[in-house]
Amino acid sequence: MGLRDLPAVHRLIGLLAEVFPDVPAQWLLEAARASLEQARQTLRAGNAQPSIAQIVAHAEHLLRQRQQLPLRPVINATGVIVHTNLGRAPLSAAAQQAIISASAGYSNLEYDLAQGERGSRNSLLEPQLQRLTGAEAALVVNNAAAAMLLCLSCFAQGREVIVSRGHAVEIGGGFRIPDILRQSGCTLVDVGTTNRSYLHDYTAAITNQTAVLLHVHASNFQVLGFTHEPSVAELAQAAHAQQKLLICDLGSGALLDTQAFGLAAEPTVQQLINDQADLVVFSGDKLLGGPQAGLIVGKRSLIDQLRKHPLLRALRVDKLTIAALSATLMAYETQRASHEIPIWRMLGCSLAELEQRALPMLAEYPAAQLVATHATIGGGSLPGSSLPSRGLALDGAAEALSAHLRANDPPIVGRIHAQRLILDLRTVLPEQDAVIVAALAALNSA
Repeated sequence: MGLRDLPAVHRLIGLLAEVFPDVPAQWLLEAARASLEQARQTLRAGNAQPSIAQIVAHAEHLLRQRQQLPLRPVINATGVIVHTNLGRAPLSAAAQQAIISASAGYSNLEYDLAQGERGSRNSLLEPQLQRLTGAEAALVVNNAAAAMLLCLSCFAQGREVIVSRGHAVEIGGGFRIPDILRQSGCTLVDVGTTNRSYLHDYTAAITNQTAVLLHVHASNFQVLGFTHEPSVAELAQAAHAQQKLLICDLGSGALLDTQAFGLAAEPTVQQLINDQADLVVFSGDKLLGGPQAGLIVGKRSLIDQLRKHPLLRALRVDKLTIAALSATLMAYETQRASHEIPIWRMLGCSLAELEQRALPMLAEYPAAQLVATHATIGGGSLPGSSLPSRGLALDGAAEALSAHLRANDPPIVGRIHAQRLILDLRTVLPEQDAVIVAALAALNSA
């Protein structure tokens, strides 16, 4: 058998059309041609001719791949709760529903229903953030780096910003605080040393050109041992004595006490506002548990200036972000965050519950063991902190098992440790357990 024995393109298209009746004809043609070309290459390499069933199966695989959207749901079994590569914080059911409601039709995004006139999207979230943080005013942009860019461009362009050398950090993806300062048109004045900075280092560096003292919370790294830095309250007092601003980049932006979940203490947004920071910047999709956003809270007079800055339009959030963030904040306002927001549910889940959830999985895959693990926060939050967890350690070739589960629909992503594939259950949503059970059953019977 040879090249002449391969099925004609039109025959292959007919077979594919029976399985994919609603797929465009051009897709069927391209899949048929690609599958036949692979068959030709197989023959030219001296291998056995693929059967018609194999050729059709390959074309069907190509069509299914093409039908998949590029952004796909994934089951996170890595044990990293705020996993940046897997989309950071999963949204609550209320936030998901809010997105659907806001996108299904029109909304009052920029319309004042009471007055019957144009409104502003920039004021929709402010009341909730005022109540939750105690700040005078609030503004939301599309991410925390954008929030910092806006603040520095507005208040320090062409002037100096004082930063501790220990705070001139990289915040992820190659974005560094010094780079953001330069892009904002500011001059960086670094003071102190990497491990020790004192209040007098800041005050000695203040000149007529100084606009801002910048405090960057070490949310994605640790400096241990011989360390010192002034408190936010001390920096605020020193800045205000010289009529300068104190801007705090809090990073993760917790609104709940992390110590109540067995984690290290993390300063809350409320604490920094109480410490008299002029502006506090934090993320929406980390410890807050909402969508990607950069939240700015602080003094009314400063927020009003940010609202008028030309950059704001380029950095503004869309209606879907506003909807999801508002629903997320509502969970905090109603004191339901700990059991409605997925990341806090994960943090609060007991070891006994994780062990109970593992039982159906172990039953389907006897070559797995229940093991003690440690889950981490991730996403540049609480470095060095971890939580005891439970996971399944799968016996077998770890890389092959990992690839097999990543090919599942939906994909299951674990981590390889000590040459074993680990599925950490702390980061698996309970409603996803059945998917893992089915995947392990299929794996066991393969």
